[in-house]
Amino acid sequence: MPREKRRPALEREIEADGLAKPRSKAKSVKRRDRTGDEEDYLPDALSTKILREAKELRDEVEAEEEEEEDDEDDERRSKASKSAHRVKLGRTLDVKSKALADDSYGTDDEDDEDEGAEYGGDAGAGAFDDEEYINEEDGQYEEIEISAEEAAALEAFMAPKSGKDKTLADMIMEKIAEKEARGGGGGSHMEGDDEELVPEGLDDRVVQIYRQVGELLTRYTTGKVPKAFKVIPALSNWEEVLYLTNPDRWSPHAMYQATRLFASNLNVSMAQRFYNLVLLPRVRQDIADHKRLHFALFMALKKATFKPAAFFKGMLLPLCQSKTCSLREAVIFSAVLSRCSVPALHSAAVLMKLSSYEYAGTTSFFMRVLLDKKYALPFSVVDALVDHFLRFSTEERDLPVVWHQTLLTFVQRYKAVMDKESKKLLFKLVTIKSHYLITPEIRRELAHGKSRGEADPMDADNNVSVGGFSKAIKTKVLEESVHDMPAIPMLSDDQY
Repeated sequence: MPREKRRPALEREIEADGLAKPRSKAKSVKRRDRTGDEEDYLPDALSTKILREAKELRDEVEAEEEEEEDDEDDERRSKASKSAHRVKLGRTLDVKSKALADDSYGTDDEDDEDEGAEYGGDAGAGAFDDEEYINEEDGQYEEIEISAEEAAALEAFMAPKSGKDKTLADMIMEKIAEKEARGGGGGSHMEGDDEELVPEGLDDRVVQIYRQVGELLTRYTTGKVPKAFKVIPALSNWEEVLYLTNPDRWSPHAMYQATRLFASNLNVSMAQRFYNLVLLPRVRQDIADHKRLHFALFMALKKATFKPAAFFKGMLLPLCQSKTCSLREAVIFSAVLSRCSVPALHSAAVLMKLSSYEYAGTTSFFMRVLLDKKYALPFSVVDALVDHFLRFSTEERDLPVVWHQTLLTFVQRYKAVMDKESKKLLFKLVTIKSHYLITPEIRRELAHGKSRGEADPMDADNNVSVGGFSKAIKTKVLEESVHDMPAIPMLSDDQY
């Protein structure tokens, strides 16, 4: 055993506590001597300076490359005989927009994220490249192929589309015509190649600036939006000023930026007018022209759902009420609804409205998506949906498959909140309007599960019949008492 170190006497320890301890020697830092084979390391200050110089050199090279790309873009645009005019418009806009826009509406460093990278477009690229149109391969919405019989069944409930949708320009022209009819001089004409009516009360400089803003938005793909455009939501006559920018000619990327701006700065009623008069006609026209939707416009529809009341009142409900919604439009709008979160109260109100409208074949797409979100719907909405389906018991036209699919979704999600009488009526309905694959599933769902106001069939064992009525028997829960425990024989008490 090693010998323990002997402690000093107690009096010596007391004396040592009263004296100051001597300063300890500085710890020596052990430095490793470098050999000739090892590399020499640069000091920190010199390394920082070298990295700074390299970064500045790299920035200069990148700036030169960007200038060369801009020169190439300018040469390409000059071949189209538009570069001189665009440069002049851009310089004029920069000078006049600074005088018009206030700093409180955003600076260059705030709320100007470069979101053009989401679309994969360059600043000089065209706004209608085929790669920017989404389809079923991009996972945004499914491409549905239907047979001729199914297409005929859908068209049987559609109304022929006459003319184009009402746009912001049509609304402004109606207001000008009303003022002229009252003798108030509704608007003035702009001098130019093509005379256009201008709403009354706007300064000529404001008109010129927003005409130039509209020219920029026709070729906008990525980057910052002009400040003069950001001021529009704060104006009292924002509709007239927006009309000056010609929204029908905006690029899809400009439409997305405008939707972001108006959805976040306008109230519900104003955003509803923007959706109905600007965004909806543009989306429908793009689908009709290209048979698919531009990715930027699809993102604009998703951004529009941030104001759900304005989205439903300004886009979805008018689209269903017109009975001119095509199959492709229904698929795209349904994809937007399925990918976005919508409050339950708004969805319940929309389902109530759709159930009261005159039926169109594509309306079932929206009802099926909203039902598939599994909201806790009020009983009044469930009863209204039951009445909606029961109205087809006297329908002589062939119902499309999507109608049967919507009924199946409704029964699967809300069979427990339907009353027994509604289930009986729906069971009779599917015997009249049946589908060889879907109707058996509907019958199976109606036959199983409890109804509203009924007990769960799993609890049937606890019910007894008394005088023809079912009465539940409450069983008392067993309780254990420590004083009523049986005696446990010990080992010594066991009998062998």
